[in-house]
Amino acid sequence: MAAELHPCSGKLIGLSNSNRTAQRNQPVQEFNHGLVLSREPLKDRDVFTVRIDKKVNSWSGSIEIGVTSLDPAGLDFPSSATGLKGGSWIVSGCSVLRDGRSVLEEYGRDLDQLSEGDRVGIQRSTHGELHLWVNGQDCGAAASGLPTGLWAVVDLYGKCTQVTVVSCEPPSLAERDTERETVEEQPELPPTHNRPDKFPNNLDSDSGGGTGNTGSVNSPAGGGGARLGAVTGGMLTNDALLFHEKCGTLIKLSNNNKTAERRRPLDEFNNGVVMTNRPLRHNEMFEIRIDKLVDKWSGSIEIGVTTHNPNNLDYPATMTNLRSGTIMMSGCGILTNGKGTRREYCEFSLDELQEGDHIGLMHKASGALHFYINGIDQGVAAAQTPAVVYAVVDLYGMAVKVTIVHNHNHSDRLRRNNAIMRALSPDVGRPRPAHSLTPDPDTPDRLLFHSNCGQKAAIISEGRTALRPHATDDFNHGVVLSGRPLHSNEVFQVRIDKMVDKWAGSIEIGVTTHNPAYLQLPSTMTNLRSGTWMMTGNGVMHNGTTILDEYGHNLDRLKAGDTVGVVRKEDGSLHFFVNGVAQGPAAWNVPPSVYAVVDLYGQAAQATIMDDVDLPTLPEDSSEGPTVMSPSSPCSVAGGNSANDLRFHQLHGTNAVITNGGRTALRQNCRSEFNDAIVISNRCLRDGELFEIVIQKMVDRWSGSIEAGVTAIRPEELEFPNTMTDIDYDTWMLSGTAIMQDGNTMRNNYGCDLDTLTTGSRIGMMRSATGDLHYYINGVDQGVACTGLPPGKEVYAVIDLYGQCVQVSITSSSGPQDNSLCTSNITERSFPIHSPVAGVAHRLHSKHGKNVVLLGEGCQAVRVGGYAHGIVFSAKELKTDELFEVKIDEVDDQWSGSLHMGLTTLAPPELPSCPMSGLSPSLTQLRSKVTWLLAGSEVRRNGLLQRQNYGASLDRLTVGNRVGVKRCSDDTMHVLIDGEDMGPAATAVAKNVYAVLDLYGRVTAVSIVSSSVLEDAGSVKAPSLSSDSCSEGEEDRTPPALVPNTVMAFLENHGKNIQLSHENLTAARVSSYNQGLLVTAQPLPRQQLFQFQIDRLNASWTSSLSLGVIGHSPDRLNFPSTACCLKRSVWLLQRDSVFHNSLKICENYGPNLDTCPEGTVLGLLVDGNSCLHLYVNGMDQGVAAQDIPTPCYPLIDLYGQCEQVRLPPPPPFQTVRIILEVEEVKKRIPGKRKLLTCFNGIKESVCWMPHPEVNPNKTCEYQALCSRFKDLLTLPDGYFNEDAKYNLCYCESCHKLRGDESYYKRGEPPRDYALPFGWCRFALRSEVTDSQSWHIAYHGTSVGALRRTLDHAQLLSGTSSIFSVSPVKTEGPNGYSEPEENSSNSLPDRDRERDREVPRVQLSPTMRYSGLEMFAPKVQFRDPRSHCCHQAQVGFQVCVRPGSYKVGPQTLGAIEPLDPRFSNTEIEWITKDQGGTLLYGLLIRVE
Repeated sequence: MAAELHPCSGKLIGLSNSNRTAQRNQPVQEFNHGLVLSREPLKDRDVFTVRIDKKVNSWSGSIEIGVTSLDPAGLDFPSSATGLKGGSWIVSGCSVLRDGRSVLEEYGRDLDQLSEGDRVGIQRSTHGELHLWVNGQDCGAAASGLPTGLWAVVDLYGKCTQVTVVSCEPPSLAERDTERETVEEQPELPPTHNRPDKFPNNLDSDSGGGTGNTGSVNSPAGGGGARLGAVTGGMLTNDALLFHEKCGTLIKLSNNNKTAERRRPLDEFNNGVVMTNRPLRHNEMFEIRIDKLVDKWSGSIEIGVTTHNPNNLDYPATMTNLRSGTIMMSGCGILTNGKGTRREYCEFSLDELQEGDHIGLMHKASGALHFYINGIDQGVAAAQTPAVVYAVVDLYGMAVKVTIVHNHNHSDRLRRNNAIMRALSPDVGRPRPAHSLTPDPDTPDRLLFHSNCGQKAAIISEGRTALRPHATDDFNHGVVLSGRPLHSNEVFQVRIDKMVDKWAGSIEIGVTTHNPAYLQLPSTMTNLRSGTWMMTGNGVMHNGTTILDEYGHNLDRLKAGDTVGVVRKEDGSLHFFVNGVAQGPAAWNVPPSVYAVVDLYGQAAQATIMDDVDLPTLPEDSSEGPTVMSPSSPCSVAGGNSANDLRFHQLHGTNAVITNGGRTALRQNCRSEFNDAIVISNRCLRDGELFEIVIQKMVDRWSGSIEAGVTAIRPEELEFPNTMTDIDYDTWMLSGTAIMQDGNTMRNNYGCDLDTLTTGSRIGMMRSATGDLHYYINGVDQGVACTGLPPGKEVYAVIDLYGQCVQVSITSSSGPQDNSLCTSNITERSFPIHSPVAGVAHRLHSKHGKNVVLLGEGCQAVRVGGYAHGIVFSAKELKTDELFEVKIDEVDDQWSGSLHMGLTTLAPPELPSCPMSGLSPSLTQLRSKVTWLLAGSEVRRNGLLQRQNYGASLDRLTVGNRVGVKRCSDDTMHVLIDGEDMGPAATAVAKNVYAVLDLYGRVTAVSIVSSSVLEDAGSVKAPSLSSDSCSEGEEDRTPPALVPNTVMAFLENHGKNIQLSHENLTAARVSSYNQGLLVTAQPLPRQQLFQFQIDRLNASWTSSLSLGVIGHSPDRLNFPSTACCLKRSVWLLQRDSVFHNSLKICENYGPNLDTCPEGTVLGLLVDGNSCLHLYVNGMDQGVAAQDIPTPCYPLIDLYGQCEQVRLPPPPPFQTVRIILEVEEVKKRIPGKRKLLTCFNGIKESVCWMPHPEVNPNKTCEYQALCSRFKDLLTLPDGYFNEDAKYNLCYCESCHKLRGDESYYKRGEPPRDYALPFGWCRFALRSEVTDSQSWHIAYHGTSVGALRRTLDHAQLLSGTSSIFSVSPVKTEGPNGYSEPEENSSNSLPDRDRERDREVPRVQLSPTMRYSGLEMFAPKVQFRDPRSHCCHQAQVGFQVCVRPGSYKVGPQTLGAIEPLDPRFSNTEIEWITKDQGGTLLYGLLIRVE
């Protein structure tokens, strides 16, 4: 075969030297497109060898080489060799890839490390094996089963820019001898592995054949045995397992290498990896004893196996950093190649083991890996592991010293075995008592605290009371557990007896699988990483990870005498109680035999078990838990065809957590991690089956959001990448608006954008029978996303919780697609129904539950029997913003529960005539059409829990209370209780909906009280009570009535660090930097300005106050530490941003509140359009937020620097309504300008302004920086005004605080000028007193011209400013006058003579023109304080005498407008009057 390259090559390749040399063009600018192939296919045993001629250091990566079955004559060359498919094997670095997929991670020499002059070759052996040759040395078989007819491939990638073919022939005789010797010495390995010390990244065997017994040294050739004796020097003899001499940098070996110890254990926590001196034999036990622990670090010992030979391994700091060939047990989970594959492998965590405990592992002959704790087999950790593995121990964190144990039958371990067995089976040998919600306190089975408790805790009162005796000295180590496991449905409840005010945080309660008799109690229970569920604050944690953020009542707000409880139901769901009120399901699939646990943390000092309380029954509906199949449900059909069996798979990305029985997925550490959170469905999707999830939580921290799609890769075969778009085969994803296949964008601008979705949005995906992929957003089909999905191939739904998206749950709509998301077009809209009752706009439909009777011509509903079957509907569909409201008329206290209310797409006319055959017994079970409802305080959609603690619970309502529901224009459902809007309860509500309510439990009768303002055109409008009938125009001209102000004061309920004084008009934060929330006792009326003044700041802290409004009553509000933790119906202004329910909705609004100085007056106003405005020192900053509910209460957070504020005592009639009236009068009367002066007194009295002596400017960092630059200029102080109040900073925060407009008028006649935003002005002295009639302009100059200009007190000729002063003509040395460039020859002689003598001064009314770098050149300086380098510009603000200048066009050739107020044709002013300008201020801008 000729040693030449094929003329067809990559697009950047240039061939020379008779096609033997290839060079990549533009090597510094481009790193790929350098692919070349051999001219002819390789012959068996021929080594196609190239020499590296040139390399560059601009890139990473280097030459890649391999073979392909693709004919180069017809090949569409990819950008790199790894892009070759259709039968290609490529060696890249030290990896081997087949068709772009890695098949061998550690192979041969690292090609990236080769240098210029090195030779590399590729060969196909006669046995169909691929061999790599480096500098004449065979690296062994890289792959097997290669076909014939292969072309050699060389990729001039990255650093490699030129190669030359040197030969293509079989190896020389010497090389063949070397090759033969190598073959004879190498052990024969299983087909999937080629080297004894390096193995593929994927530890799961892809081979269908079995693996031979590696323990047999004399296994026959080809039998799959591993003859390692020659390689390892007799390692497979009967020598004992010891630690290898080569180990981590901090490891010290002793006791004949049986003991390993980490040096400096109190200073270092890692670099403690040790491995065995030989591979493990099959069924050989490797066991170690923990000799020493230190109580300083978190985490502890980790143990496992690895395919890496310790002789060749560069030891990592921790073994979990290795990304190939490694399986480790860490905590209670299993990590494969550093990624979590099993979260809860066993119930016992390695982090909880003590000195003397034993840990072992065994590599079974079947390939399975088992771990042992104190001799007890924990089961299969990995089903398939490679044949040759070494044991590895990582002395991490608390673990300091271990010893290998060869005697596996000592009595100490047997004693520990018995203890563990008792812990696993605490009830063995005794009968289980009957379940009871109220256990008998006199029975021997009475719940008591266990005597083994936390270090700082004590048990008294015969086990009924637990306390921290020194609660003021210690805040933790107060964990106590119940003496026995809880029975199913048994409630464990404690009363808080004593609290201390010293600490933050309070009691925590939950359950654990750990037996208190053998548990090493942690400092806090949330530190446990296995078998533990805790309610802490208002969240729920499982094994130390938060699974519910907003759950129930905040335990940190409880007081002495309050009670908390927990119960595990028979279905495995976990519920918590606060003061006897069920908080709803907190977790699912909790195992039986769990112990109750109480953590007396922080403020909680003592608690007593309550065993005689009358607790309410738990809700029967638990749709979030495991689905219960009813006989009539289609999901109950045998054979596993249930649509509801869709869950998330137990295998997932590193940062993902699966909860809620597989229905919910969340990304842990969501504010520090943005990826590695891929989740996949537990089974493949059927054709036409919809997989839908709802976004439950987002964070406003990252860019990008959720990505969704399908993959044909089975979860067991998927090595989860950082993001799903990294997968380059068999995967289809929607990212933003882009449809991507195998990581490449197929199309852009698909019908939806996932990055714009918000909390509550639903995303679904479905593969049709024809292989089309459809996406659904909120139930609406977005059309075909892509075609060609393999119709016969299984595909799995995949969700990437990326960026902003943190938590999702599978919805009940998932399953075979039907019409449940579509509403009927046949409605009663065309047949208006007028209510027969005067003043009532609605009535109830004749189709209803079987226990309901309608009275009053459909305006009243009564349940006449039982506690259920009380569903009623509105008679017609609700229009947008139409309120449907009822009043409770009767209740029956013999029942529990209360009415449910919501909206449904189920049209009552479609129901059968017989009520008992078409309606569910309760509204929570109504799922034939989409239904949104409020039950208690829970919002549900088709029975599926969407939201908890929405508002006031419907269960507490009684006779006389009113409940209403409406669908708003933004497709949200709102519920109103006694007229108070509880805020949006559900999103993405369909348009054609009916109001629906369920007379359930206590509520037996209701009547309609709503009166729609959206009645049909023929309806009679109620007369106005406030004015006579008039036209719209007349109403618009009517000035608003003068209504006295509502006197505002602060509410007594506030943050714990707040102290009120002066009749609750002054509020001060008395300690710390937070816990400073306060609200007003009175709601804020529309059009009334609420104002307060900042009295005191403390520069010791950073940040400052925030303010806003809250849309619900604050009387019983549990105030968090900061306002940003409030997440229901809250609009907050913080710094220069606007937040709604803790999510940022607007940036760069108003001034930065952190810069407000003492004396600043801030205000809030809600206008007639329900828009929120911020006022700063009486200046309106514009609309901050819209749709503010009524009522709303002003909210202030005294945070950080802000320590005290006070409210003014406003006179009765000083309201913004007066301003509106004044403006209205001004519109009607000529001479508005003079009238404005007349009303100045009124306007100033309306808005409370700071005292004139108060400096409105707080120390501004930007102004200080500009001042330091001015000092570096060493300009005499005599030029500047001594009064610093005339020095103004025009940075964004300062000018917004002052309420500056962008443009003002000045002079006679008035002329516009722009304020120099972004600059800082230092006022200059001026002897002229009548400059008020002069105009304002700006002049950019250079630093070198400043001193001369100031010396002459005006802009002069001869300054070095490149911008402004330039003579029209200059005379040469011989008196020759050179014509000015672009000058006009048509000027009269006398004008030209005058121009020759008088220079032109160029000015502008805006610094957007004068401040351009061409006119005001930048200079670099080093800040003497921060030592940072900055760039600065200078200019002047000048007064210009009217009539002394001419207005002309800009001379820069700019096309775009330079300032929106000034045209480019009049933005430059020219003056030649030497007395026509007056220096007013020095301007400085620093970047």
